[in-house]
Amino acid sequence: MFHSLLLLLTALAGLSSSSPTPWEAPHEQRHASSSDWIKRARVDGDTLLPMKVALTQTNLEKGHDYLMQISDPQSPKYGKYWTPNEVHEAFAPTDGVVTAVKQWLTSAGIESSRIIDYENKGWLAFDATAKEAETLLRTEFYEHEHKHSSKIRIGCSSYHVPRHLQSHVDYITPGVKLTPVVKRNIKVKRASSLAHKFPKPPARMIHAWSGGDMSWKPQAAYGLPPDLQGCGLNITPPCIKALYHIPNATKASPGNSLGLYEQGDYFNKQDLDLFYAQYAPYVPQGTYPIPALVDGAAYGMPQNSSEVTGESDIDIDMAYSLIYPQTVTLYQVDDQIYEPQEIATTNLFNTFLDALDGSYCNYTAYGETGDDPSIDPVYPDPAPGGYKDGYSRIPYLRLAYWGAGQRQCGVYKPTNVISASYGQAEHDLPINYSKRQCNEFMKLALQGHSILVASGDYGVGSFPNDGAANGCLGPQATIFNPQYPSNCPYITSVGGTLLYGNQTVLDRESVMHVNLSGTAQNFTSAGGFSNYYGQPSYQKAAVARYLNENNPPYPYYEEFGVNTNTTKGIYNRIGRGYPDVAANGANFRAYTNGIDEHWYGSSLASPLFASVLTLINEERFAANKTPVGFVNPVLYAHPEVLNDIVNGTNVGCGTEGFHAAAGWDPATGLGTPNYPRMLELFMRLP
Repeated sequence: MFHSLLLLLTALAGLSSSSPTPWEAPHEQRHASSSDWIKRARVDGDTLLPMKVALTQTNLEKGHDYLMQISDPQSPKYGKYWTPNEVHEAFAPTDGVVTAVKQWLTSAGIESSRIIDYENKGWLAFDATAKEAETLLRTEFYEHEHKHSSKIRIGCSSYHVPRHLQSHVDYITPGVKLTPVVKRNIKVKRASSLAHKFPKPPARMIHAWSGGDMSWKPQAAYGLPPDLQGCGLNITPPCIKALYHIPNATKASPGNSLGLYEQGDYFNKQDLDLFYAQYAPYVPQGTYPIPALVDGAAYGMPQNSSEVTGESDIDIDMAYSLIYPQTVTLYQVDDQIYEPQEIATTNLFNTFLDALDGSYCNYTAYGETGDDPSIDPVYPDPAPGGYKDGYSRIPYLRLAYWGAGQRQCGVYKPTNVISASYGQAEHDLPINYSKRQCNEFMKLALQGHSILVASGDYGVGSFPNDGAANGCLGPQATIFNPQYPSNCPYITSVGGTLLYGNQTVLDRESVMHVNLSGTAQNFTSAGGFSNYYGQPSYQKAAVARYLNENNPPYPYYEEFGVNTNTTKGIYNRIGRGYPDVAANGANFRAYTNGIDEHWYGSSLASPLFASVLTLINEERFAANKTPVGFVNPVLYAHPEVLNDIVNGTNVGCGTEGFHAAAGWDPATGLGTPNYPRMLELFMRLP
C-alpha cells in the first residue's frame, strides 16, 4: 500500500514540475447563464464561504464486472458478497489523490487544520474567505438572485485547478454550478415550497370501481376450490399463490424483513386490518410494518386523508399476505412539507439512498456530489412544520439523534430485498443525476441486496403529459419514452400481467392491458429500451433473440443521448431492455379509505415478485446460504424457472408497442415466477 502511494505521489509531483505552466484551460466554465438567475454584486472578500472539493471516484467503469463476479451463477465467486467497507474502498479516491489535493490547498495558504477529510474520501471541505477562494481558483464569485423568488446563490463563470489534479477533481463548490450557500454575513431565504422542474403522475397504480357482474365465474372454474373460482375478475392472495405455486409461509428468519419504499403516499392501519380480515385472515389484526422513517417522514395517515391514495396500502397488503409471519420494513421518505408535493412532482430516491449508505450523502460520481438542492429536499427544512428538530413521530423513536433535523445518512441497514413501486421517464431527470443513483444501486447489489422496481403502466410511453400529451417524445410525439429506474442495469424491473375474465389460475397470463377510461384507456405493462444505458452482458443474448426473431416493425436508432427532435427512429435498439420479469398486476382486491376496490398496475407486481425472493431467502438461510442478491444474471441464464408470457402487447405512442413473445420480451421480460422451479434453482447455487 505504501509503495503504491509513493509511486502515485511521485507521478503527481512529476506532472506538476514537468511544465512551467501548471494551469490549463478552466476546469469548469459556464457557457450560458440561466435566464432565471440574475447576476448581482461581487461577493465581499471577507465573506466566509464553505468550500467543497469533490474528488472523482475510481473504478466506476469496473462496477459491472465486479457485480457479475458475485452474481453470475457460473462464477466461482457467486454469492460472495462484499462488505460495505470493501465497496467503499473499491471506489473511493486513492490516498495519494487526497494527499496531493491537500498539498495544493495548504500551499495556497489553507491551513491543514481547516481541511476536513471526509471518511468516504469523496470530498474535502474547508472554510475560506471569498478572497482566499478567488485566489485559490483564479476566479471571481458573484451573488445570483432568482428572478421569481428570494433565493440567492453564489457562483462564478469559470475556475481553475492545477493541471496535474484536473483528472482527480470532479468539481468544486461554490463554482460554475450556482450553489445555495448560507454565507456568514448575508441572509439567504429559501422559499418554503419546493418547485421541481419535472412532472410526475399520481402513485403508479390505478383503482377502478367494479363494472358489471364481478362475481361471474367461467365454466372451467367450477371444478376449483371456492376461493379460486373468481380469480379472472378478482385477484386475491389465494389466487396469487395458486398462479405461482407459492406455499403458505411458515418461516421468519431474523434479519429477513422485506423492505418497501414509499414516497408521497401513506398507509392506513384500518385499511390493512380490513384487508387481512377479508382476504388474508391468517395475518393477525394490528400487523403493521416496521418503521424506517427518513428525514421526518410520517408513519401512516388516518382514513380519508388526501395522502392515503392506495399505493402504500396495496404494497403492504401484497407483501404481508404472501410472507407472513415474516415482517415488512417501511422506508417512508421525507417530511410533511416535501412529501405531499412529491405526489405532483418528481420521484426521488436520493434521501432514501442517503439513509442506507452514509457515503452516498456526499460522494461524487458523474459530476454529481451528494443531493441536488434543485431537485431533492433540503434539510433542515425551515418551513413551518418542516423536519428541523430531529423529533420522531414514532413514540419509541423520540430521540433527537439527528440534531437540528440534519439529513439522515447511513442510519438504516438495507433489508435483503427492497421493492419500490415508483418511477418516471428517464428523460425527466438529468442523466448524471440518475447515473449516480444507478451507481448506488450497483453498490447495494454488490452487498447482496435485491432491488426491485415496478416497470410502469403506460406501455412504451410514459404517463400523460410527460413529454407530449400522450407521454411520448419527439416533435410528432411518436418516440418511445423509456422509464427510470427500470432502465438501470443493476435493479430488477417488474412488468405487469393479467388473467382475462374467462380464465382461471390454470391458464397462462397475458400482458397487463386494460381500459380504465380517461387518461388510462391504454393502461399496460411498461417496457422498452433505455436511451441512457446499454444492454448489460447478462441480457444481450436474450434481447438479440427477441429482436432477431420478432423484428419490431418500427424505425430505430442506435445511440445514447439521442436528439429526439431530429432522429428518424422511435426506439433505441441498443439500449438496456426492460422489464426483466413480470407478475400479476390487475384486479387485485384491497381496501383504501375503508372501501374495497379493484387495483391495477405494475405497482402490484413488484412487491409480489419481491415477496417470492424473500420466501426463497428464507429457505436459503435455513440451509446456511447467503441471500439471492442481484438475481438478473441467474434468471437470464435460467429462463426455464419462469412462466413465459407470449400473448399481448404494451401499446403506446400511436403504436401497438412491443408484443410478448417466446423468451424475453420488452413487455413482460422473462415471465412470471414459478416458485418451485425458482426455489430448486437457487437452492442448487452456493
